[in-house]
Amino acid sequence: MQIYNSKNRRKEEFVPIHPGEVRMYACGPTVYDYFHIGNARPFIVFDVLRRYFEHRGYKVTFVQNFTDIDDKMIRRANKEGITVKELGDRFIQEYYRDAQALGVRPATVHPRATEHIPQIIALVQKLIDKGLAYEVNGDVYFDTGAFPAYGALSGQNLEDLEAGARVEVDSVKKNPADFAVWKAQKPGEPAWESPWGMGRPGWHIECSAMSMTYLGETFDIHGGGKDLLFPHHENEVAQSEGATGKPYVHYWMHNGFINVDNEKMSKSLGNFFTVRDILKEYDAEDVRMFMLSAQYRSPINFSREMIAQAHSSLSRLYTARDQMGFLLQHAPERELTAEEADFVQRVAGHVAKFDTAMDDDLNTADAMGAIFELVRDANQNLNAESAWAAIQKALDALTELCDVLGLLMKKAGDLPADIQALADARAQARKDKDWKKSDELRDQLKALGYTVEDTKEGQKVRKTV
Repeated sequence: MQIYNSKNRRKEEFVPIHPGEVRMYACGPTVYDYFHIGNARPFIVFDVLRRYFEHRGYKVTFVQNFTDIDDKMIRRANKEGITVKELGDRFIQEYYRDAQALGVRPATVHPRATEHIPQIIALVQKLIDKGLAYEVNGDVYFDTGAFPAYGALSGQNLEDLEAGARVEVDSVKKNPADFAVWKAQKPGEPAWESPWGMGRPGWHIECSAMSMTYLGETFDIHGGGKDLLFPHHENEVAQSEGATGKPYVHYWMHNGFINVDNEKMSKSLGNFFTVRDILKEYDAEDVRMFMLSAQYRSPINFSREMIAQAHSSLSRLYTARDQMGFLLQHAPERELTAEEADFVQRVAGHVAKFDTAMDDDLNTADAMGAIFELVRDANQNLNAESAWAAIQKALDALTELCDVLGLLMKKAGDLPADIQALADARAQARKDKDWKKSDELRDQLKALGYTVEDTKEGQKVRKTV
C-alpha cells in the first residue's frame, strides 16, 4: 500500500513497524459543542483507513482522543454554570451519537486528556530535564530554539516565523514560536497539582502523552485535518521526539478541506454547520457517501447537488444488493455454466481493482468506481435462472467492499407489519386483476417511502433509500 506521507511530501510504501499490525492515532474533537461537517471528514476517512487495514488482515489499534479541557470548554462551562467535566461528559455522548449515525466505529481507545494528567506531567518534566522546556511563573513552554528539527514536518522555517505573524506573541517566551505545554491556573479554571503549581495541560502535549501511552514511543500512522499540520502536529513531533530521542510517527496523513457551495467554511460566512444540523435535513449515509466520493487529500465541495448525487449513487447500491438477495431466494443450486464461471472470475477482478485503488493512498473515489463496475456487471448478467453460487459470490463481494467503506449499513429484512399488510393487499389485488386498487396501493406504499417492483418471481417491495 502506498501512503502520501505529509512529512516527506510524497507517496511511500507502507511498512508497519510490527508485521501484521497497524498502530494509528487520529486527532479527535474538542468536546465543547457538536462537531461540525469539517470534523466529520477526518472521522470518516480514518474510520475507512482502519476498516481497510482490517480488510487486508491487519490487527489494528486505533486511538482517537477527546480534548476535554481547553479555553473554549472553560468559557462555555462557566457560561452554562456547570463544570468542565459535565460539559465534556455531555458532548462526548453527543459525539458518539453523531459518529454512529455516520457509520464511524468507536476507536480501540478513546482517551480523555483529563484522565491522563500524570502522563502529561511526566512528559513535561522530561522536556524540562532535557533542556527543551522552561518554566515561567507556573507556565511551562517548549523551547523551539533548542530543537533544531522544528518545522521539518510542515516545511516551516523557524527564522521566518515572525513574531505575531503565525504565532502568539508573549514577552516571557524565549522565542515567538515557543508554545505552552503546561498552563498556570487562572481564576475560575479547573486545575491539577504539578511541580510548577496548580495548572492544566496545553493542547499539543495531550496528544503526545496519550498516543505514546497506548501506541508506544514510535508508531505507524498519525492523521488529522490539513489545518492541524501546523502548529499542532509540528508541536507534537517536537515535544515527542525531543522527549524520547526516537522517531515519533512514520507516516503522517492529512485530509483536505471541505468547502460549502464553493466557499471556504467559516462562521463569518454563515456556512458553518454542525453534523447535528446537517442530519436534520440529510440522511447520514448520504453524507458518508458524499465524503468518500473524492480522494481524502482533495478538497471537496458540500452542496445540495452533491448530496443528491450521493443519495442517487447509494440508492443504486441498495437496489443491487436487494435485487441479488431477492434472486437468491429462487436461485437453482447447480453447477456453474461457462458464462457464470467467467462472471465469478470478473467478480474477483472487481474486488482486486477495489484493493488496487485503496492501496493507492486510500483512493476511495476509484474504489467506488470498482464497486459500481461490479454492480453493472451483476445487473447485466444475473437473473432468475442464474446459479445460486454466482449470485452469492457477487453479493458477498458487494457486501464486503461496501463494509470497508462503511456503506450499506441498513439491513435488508422483514417489512413493518403495516407495510406488509399493504403489500399483501396489493398482491391480492393483482391476483384478482383489480388494477385500479393495485395502483392505489402502489401509490400508498410509495407515499410511505417504499418502492414496488413486479417481477416474474412475484412482487418485490423495498424501502426507498
